[in-house]
Amino acid sequence: MIEEKIKELGFEIPEVAKPLASYIPAKRVGDLVMTSGQVPLVKGLINYAGIIGKDLSEEEGQKAAQICTLNCLAAIKAVIGNLDLIKEVVKLTVFVASSETFTSQPKVANGASDLIGKIFGEVGKHVRSAVGVSSLPLNASVEIEMIVRI
Repeated sequence: MIEEKIKELGFEIPEVAKPLASYIPAKRVGDLVMTSGQVPLVKGLINYAGIIGKDLSEEEGQKAAQICTLNCLAAIKAVIGNLDLIKEVVKLTVFVASSETFTSQPKVANGASDLIGKIFGEVGKHVRSAVGVSSLPLNASVEIEMIVRI
């Protein structure tokens, strides 16, 4: 079971984060489920706030990406009820609040991709974009969107 694997890795699926504006956390379209951007919210508070390469390190960005990933999975679970229904992880889009000189967005995104790989194995192999941005909602350092096939 996927949730048991997540616990074995030392993580847990949180309650789905309440939307910060006028949108829903995730939506099913056919056999795909897409999430809205998920920031590193833990119990309603942003973890790892700030700019990577200025306020935070690459490693802290990777930890933020892990939290975002778990929040994406929580949003998906709220739509489908059971994460074991995921047949494959299709795509991650990772936004990294970056200083002007920071160019390791892919390494920050690896925090999410590596966790997905550990959780899902072969079906976790996905395409990905890692994009540097000047700021994110609530001063979050990372925001992630996920698409899965169920």
